[in-house]
Amino acid sequence: MLFSILIAHYNNWDYFQDCYKSILAQTHQDFEIIIVDDCSTDDSFEKLKELSKSDLKIKLFQNPENKGVGFTKRKCIEMASGEICGFVDPDDAITENAIEESIKHYTSSEVVATYSQIMMCDEGLNQQNVYHRTRKIKNGQRYFFNIFNEVSHFFTFRKGAYLDTEGINENLSSAVDFDLYLKLYEKGKFIYVKDPLYIYRQHQGGVSQDNKKKKQTYENWNKVLYDTCQRRNISELYGERISENSNLPELIFRNQNKLMAKVKRFICR
Repeated sequence: MLFSILIAHYNNWDYFQDCYKSILAQTHQDFEIIIVDDCSTDDSFEKLKELSKSDLKIKLFQNPENKGVGFTKRKCIEMASGEICGFVDPDDAITENAIEESIKHYTSSEVVATYSQIMMCDEGLNQQNVYHRTRKIKNGQRYFFNIFNEVSHFFTFRKGAYLDTEGINENLSSAVDFDLYLKLYEKGKFIYVKDPLYIYRQHQGGVSQDNKKKKQTYENWNKVLYDTCQRRNISELYGERISENSNLPELIFRNQNKLMAKVKRFICR
């Protein structure tokens, strides 16, 4: 089974070295590496071109201009040939069995995606702890919004199921993975892999560590949640009418974080 590793790249050549090594070490070797560069401003694209000449698994593309992460990740999927796909950020890495452990769960056409635990690391990829929020979820829940980041990396999915959605919102500058998860959640079953297959690097240059981008991230997250409600024909949440101006992250978090909701989530594990 061909697996497409998807990498949205921008000015990340140095960290990408660890990412690339982890990909080459995979126990499942039937894969391609789709890299879309979003007009890097350093010389990393030239280095990627040289690398692609010596590795036929790499299929390298570049946006005509800087378009942002939503557009770039959407293009990654468009360029993929694999039946199963999975994003790896260029500053992160995956365990050597990540692809093998993921694809073995696609035993039924009802399964549209898998996700695993995450190993949190420092800038040098030294292991620190397993991300505590990732957990098994119930499938087919109309009011599941992934508000606690239960579903995260290493996330893999059927390209065919993705094509049944409207695709990633190319205008998003953040919350792109949430957009992908929630759209695919509506198409079939998610399988939880209780092993840390994804190696997450924490560093100052990371998007999630950039305080300047937090406001934009929150606005994008709100947009994703609103669009999700629209797709699911949800016009009211917890007794409140919702609109594009609603503060959905706060509303959903506040209500799903109540004691009984916590107990319900625990029972459903």
